[in-house]
Amino acid sequence: MREVQARAGTGQVVVIGAGIAGLAAAHRLLERGARVTVLEASDRVGGKLLPGEIAGARVDLGAESMLARRPEAVALAREIGLADRLQPPATATASIWTRGALRPMPKGHVMGVPGTAAALSGVLSDEGLARIDRDAELPRTEVGEDVAVGEYVAARLGREVVDRLVEPLLGGVYAGDAYRISMRSAVPQLFQAARSHTSLTEGVREIQAKAAAAQQTGPVFMGIRGGVGTLPLAVAESVRARGGEILTGTPVTELSHRAADGGGWRVLTGERVLHADAVVLAVPAPAAARLLRTESPGAAAELGGVEYASMALVTLAYRRAETALPEGSGFLVPPVDGRTIKASTFASQKWGWIADENPDLVVLRTSIGRYGETEILQRDDAGLVAVSRHDLKSATGLDATPVATRVTRWDDGLPQYPVGHHARVARIREHVAKLPGLAVCGAAYDGVGIPACVASAYAAVDQIHGDQRGVQELTAHPVQSLHGGAGE
Repeated sequence: MREVQARAGTGQVVVIGAGIAGLAAAHRLLERGARVTVLEASDRVGGKLLPGEIAGARVDLGAESMLARRPEAVALAREIGLADRLQPPATATASIWTRGALRPMPKGHVMGVPGTAAALSGVLSDEGLARIDRDAELPRTEVGEDVAVGEYVAARLGREVVDRLVEPLLGGVYAGDAYRISMRSAVPQLFQAARSHTSLTEGVREIQAKAAAAQQTGPVFMGIRGGVGTLPLAVAESVRARGGEILTGTPVTELSHRAADGGGWRVLTGERVLHADAVVLAVPAPAAARLLRTESPGAAAELGGVEYASMALVTLAYRRAETALPEGSGFLVPPVDGRTIKASTFASQKWGWIADENPDLVVLRTSIGRYGETEILQRDDAGLVAVSRHDLKSATGLDATPVATRVTRWDDGLPQYPVGHHARVARIREHVAKLPGLAVCGAAYDGVGIPACVASAYAAVDQIHGDQRGVQELTAHPVQSLHGGAGE
């Protein structure tokens, strides 16, 4: 067994996991002068960000956009030389397929929660719109330390708001159930409004007024020419160029703290043992739980309780001459309508670079699978393509035969944020803080979007340097992950 020892004073850090959080942590560590080794169990970097191709067209087979109103992800892309490849969506107009028709996505809401009933006109029934107006007459609904988004919004505005709009928007981010998802962790703006206002619609109007006063300009979301999946590849290239080591196909089997041997950590992977001054754990919760079982049983138990949802993305390519789609970036689908797909992105219309590179093709994709839905994902690839084509025809009239299809499965790909998630994360970090030189980051903690993962990575780096402010800020104010329009 080969032992690798850091040279005295060099500050050796091992980052476990080469998703965007682990890579961002490695990049920041190298900026701080550390010696960095990144260990990744799979045969590639990038995690849920995955570039690919279909019928010769470059596409994303994972996440396709990143929130631009948070600075972390876009700033990282610029730092590593991707500034000239950043592109906003060509269209931000999306639809919702509900009550038998594609209807324009309403404006003037916060994750589906309106400031006025009129904002949801055309999506809700007359009864549903009338129920929203009762919010101003209702007594205060206490939220305590946390509450489920769906439960609270339904109590204030009626279930139709949740079922027709909140649910598909939240489902697009978390593949979860709005009636289980934590408002404090997933939609912190709404949680603060619920704490400070009796009327929810009044609280939403205040959020909207503050946003207008801030006069934020520029796109809400950003993509990258060639796909967001190219971001981790570029970060990895930058890490290597700065002297960092990235080893794929290298699962870590044991992690131990060397309290009696000058401190630091012993990382076992295959036939190699690495000794490090610090470790950043940037892996999904189940993997983190396994590695911390000996050194921190408390953290391991909490991490073992984090649940995940699975989903599949079906990417289809058509001949442009045979394809006519509605305008816009795509559509969302409320589960209450009983369809199989939960969203579709018209990728060639949403991203100008796809259309420019492939003028004779139309690329689109559907997403399938929500928390608790396991039966549909047991179908083979052909079955998922068939149900996608069936729903696309019903929604848009598209009846052409695709020239190519691809199914990408993300088994246990999305961590769930149920009520009490913030408290669980605080307990995990309290346990981890007892072990010098250890920090955790990634989608399981403070938000599932790319900016949230990068922010948690930077906070982890600060933590192992003794600065707790980033962790404290994320614990107090999780990064809200918005929906990118359709099919995100």
